[in-house]
Amino acid sequence: MTLRTDDELEAALAALAEAEGASRQEIVRRAVLERYARSGHTARVQESSARLIERWGDVLDRLGTV
Repeated sequence: MTLRTDDELEAALAALAEAEGASRQEIVRRAVLERYARSGHTARVQESSARLIERWGDVLDRLGTV
């Protein structure tokens, strides 16, 4: 895979690679995997919230109007 970067991304990659003692490829790899994990977590939280609102929505509405 080829990754095209601009000056800003190149500088950020170089700084992170230096600070973490890792290659620029490893920095990109970690960033993609972290974003992937975070997006999965967000979906699970949204699904859980929807279930809880369905079950307890009426109670939450009453609590909000007190």
